[in-house]
Amino acid sequence: MAAPVPAARRRVVLIHGTATDGRVWAGVAAALGPGYEVECPTRPQSGDLDTEVAFLAPRCAGAIVAGVSGGATLGLELAARGVPFTAAVLHEPAAGSLVPGLLAPVAAAFADGGTGAFARTLYGQSWHEGRTTADTGTIAAELRMFRAFEPRPLPDSIADRVLLTVGADSPEPRHRADAALTALLGVRTRVVPGAHALHLDHPTALAALIAEIAEPR
Repeated sequence: MAAPVPAARRRVVLIHGTATDGRVWAGVAAALGPGYEVECPTRPQSGDLDTEVAFLAPRCAGAIVAGVSGGATLGLELAARGVPFTAAVLHEPAAGSLVPGLLAPVAAAFADGGTGAFARTLYGQSWHEGRTTADTGTIAAELRMFRAFEPRPLPDSIADRVLLTVGADSPEPRHRADAALTALLGVRTRVVPGAHALHLDHPTALAALIAEIAEPR
C-alpha cells in the first residue's frame, strides 16, 4: 500500500517588535507544533516603514500572520496595504492619534534608562538583554517609526480575517487603543485573561489563538 500523504502544514509568519528579534518567538513556535511551518524572521529594524513592509510583504503573503506590539503594528500596515495574508492575530499594536499618549511611557523609559528600561516597560520583566542584538540607535529609530504610525481603514477583504488582542493585565491605555482600533478598522477583538506580553509570558495562549484563526470561518 502507498504511504499516506501527510497533511499540508499551515504557514505562519511571526513578526517581532522593537528591542527583540526572531528568537523571541521560540516559545510560540514550539507551542504551535508540527502542524505549522513557522517563520520567525528578524526584520531589518530600519526605522523606515516602507523598508519594513518591503521585507515582510512577500513573506506574509498567503500566510497566517501574528505580531506583538511593533510586530502587530506592522501587521496592521501590511493589512492596510492589501497584503493577502490568510489571517492575523495582532496583539496590542500602536494606535497613532487615536490614543496619543500610548507610547509616551516607553519613550520616557528609553530616554531615562536606555534599552533595558524601554523593553521592560513595554514587555515586562520577562524581557532580558538576550532578546535583542539591536543597539540604542536602532531602537531609537524604531521608536520614532512606531510613534509616527497612523492606522488606516482596512480593505473589506482583509478586515474580517484580523483579530486584535489585548491582555487583561495590560495598562489601561492599551485597552483604550484596542477599543479605538476595533471601531476604526471593523475587526474582531479579544481580551486575553491574565496576560500582557503574550509571546513571552503566555506563548501557549498565543499559539492557541493562531490555531483558532487558522480554521476556516
